[in-house]
Parts: sequence; structure tokens; C-alpha cells
Amino acid sequence: MREIYLDNCATTRTDPDVAGVALKLMTTYYGNPSSLHKKGLEAQLLLEQARGKIASALGCEPQEIYFTSGGTEANNLAILGAFWAHHRRAKGVVGTQTEHSSVLGALRHLSQQGASVTLTPPSQDSCADPKSITDCIDENTLLVSCALVNSEVGGVSPIGEISSAVRAKNSRTLVHCDAVQAFGKLPVSVKKLGVDLLSVSGHKLHAPKGIGALYIRRGVRISPLMHAGEQQAAIRPGTESTPLACAFGTAVEKITGEMQQNFNKYSHFRELFLEKAQNIQGVCINSARKETPYICNVSVLGYRSETMLHFLAERGIYVSGGSACSKGRDSHVLTAIGLPRERIQSALRVSFCKDNTEQDIEDFFEALQQGMSQLARSKP
Repeated sequence: MREIYLDNCATTRTDPDVAGVALKLMTTYYGNPSSLHKKGLEAQLLLEQARGKIASALGCEPQEIYFTSGGTEANNLAILGAFWAHHRRAKGVVGTQTEHSSVLGALRHLSQQGASVTLTPPSQDSCADPKSITDCIDENTLLVSCALVNSEVGGVSPIGEISSAVRAKNSRTLVHCDAVQAFGKLPVSVKKLGVDLLSVSGHKLHAPKGIGALYIRRGVRISPLMHAGEQQAAIRPGTESTPLACAFGTAVEKITGEMQQNFNKYSHFRELFLEKAQNIQGVCINSARKETPYICNVSVLGYRSETMLHFLAERGIYVSGGSACSKGRDSHVLTAIGLPRERIQSALRVSFCKDNTEQDIEDFFEALQQGMSQLARSKP
């Protein structure tokens, strides 16, 4: 049975060349990058090369990149670290209702610690609404956090416009961007976005799981979440995972060179996908208008997401019902954009990567129609 993997927003298959880099670091350049001998120096030089590759892709200085265990840690370090570094002067934090669970979880924690947290409603296409956000900004606003790309329906938020508008109202407000679903697929420039903090992750772009990074603009003060050694300026202490960091750097370098080619491919896939979806009675399109082309979200009315997911998986086709972090709960994103419960509970998210083909889409829809024919309709 041929495997068709269309859940690339959850994670991607590690590129074999990238995995080879990690293996070589584990078995040949295995020194601790903080050690003062030759093996440590070898590892340190390779670690800094990886940091430089990620900085180059983001348009910043290598000293502004801090490796983390992934996007969740990067988001938490940005949000919690910024709050605890500056909470004596301000306690207001603004986000949107459609942020990733790692952002919403950090904001909920801060609200329990005395922060004044405001979650603004999104526009109909899941994007952050600049007016809703700037209306909340006052002299007490410490931080604004917005995702560049929504992980469930693919809406692209105008982060540059939001950053400018926020600063016009309060020049001391920090802006954080969760770019985990955008990095490696869209051009991401921290200067063009005008952000102070930006999170990225490796396993969304064919690097291994367990590695991410946080951009912290030079001069921005962040309190660490862990207290140990002096690695990474004591912002994120602990022995760095040199194999994963170097694999991440290699993946970034590789996918950045392929970005335009991949974008064109995804755009073609999306047109094909939406054309086929529109021709099937009972299938509704949930994807955003201002979308990235690599995420398509549809609802198959009358069929619960998990029922259809299992039917497809039995045929080697892998999609999701939304963010992998939701663990089957109703999508907070689809709820926030006002979709009826029937559509929320029958939603499927399809997300492409560079390895997908037109035939994958053809096979997906063939299996989907088989499922609609064979499965008993279930009331969401």
C-alpha cells in the first residue's frame, strides 16, 4: 500500500541528508561545545555555523538567535520571558483567539500570575485583525503576540502592519511573532515584520523534532525560564544539542534555496485541491482567503473528523482534523472564526510538503469519496 502523507503542518519527514548531518555530529563531532579541548571547539564551530544559517534566513545577526527544544519552548520563552523581564513597568499582554496552543497556554499562565491578558477576535479568514489589536494598546501594554500563519486554515496575518500600528500607540510595547508554520515556506524577515521576538521550529521543515529557535532583537531584555550555566548568554542555558542544531541549519539552508519552487508547486496543488473539493456535494471549504498555499481545510458534512481520518489512514492516507496539539478537541480556530459546530466537527486539514505529488491529491479525493459512500453518516 502506497503511503500518502498530507499532515505536514503536524510534522514533516526528516530529510535523509539532514538526518545524515545529525548522525555525523553524534558520532564524529560529538564534543560538548562548551568544552575547551579540540572536540569541544569542533562542535562549537559547527554550532555557530548552524546559528549563522538560521540568522541569514531570518535577516538578523547570529547573536540574536537562541536555540530551543522547539516552537513551544520558543513561544514560552518569548512570552513568559518578556513578561517577567518587564512586568514592573507594564502588565498588559495582547494576543488573538486563534493562536497556537503553546501561545494560548503561556497567556493563560500569565493571567494567573497577575497579567492583564486580552484575546482579540480574528477576521473571518483567521488572520489577526490590526484594528482589534491596536484598539487594545495603551500605556500598560507590555507585549503583543501574533502568529504569521494560522496552523489550521492557513491565514496569513499582516504582522508588519500590526507592528507599526502597535508602536505608533506605544513605542515600548514588544511584538512577538510565532512564525513556526511560515518559516521555510514563506520569506520571513524580522526587519520587514518589525518584530522584537520570533519563534521557529525544525520539524516543520524536514529537520528533526526537538530543535527550534527564538530570535531576540539586540537590546531586548528577556528573563530566562531556566537557571543553570552560561550557554547562550544564560538566556537558554544547558548543553546545546549540536547534532539537532546543525541538522536544523542544514534543513533551513536547503529549503530556503527551494522556497520559490516549492511555493509555486504548493499553489498549483491548492488550485487542484480546491477545484476537486468544490465539485463534491457535502464538502465545504474552510481555508482562509489570505492563505498560504500549503494548507487546505475542508469539512465533510455529516461525517465526524475522526471517523473519516481512520478510514483514510486504513488506506495509507494521513491527514488531520486540525492542530496536532488539540488531541481531538473541537478546533478553537474554527470556533473563533464562527463556523457552525457541524463543520467544526467534520473538518479535515490537508497540508503539503515538497515531496507531495498531484497523484497524492487525486488519491486523497478518490478515498474521500469512497469514505462518504461507505461510512454511515454520523451526526456531529
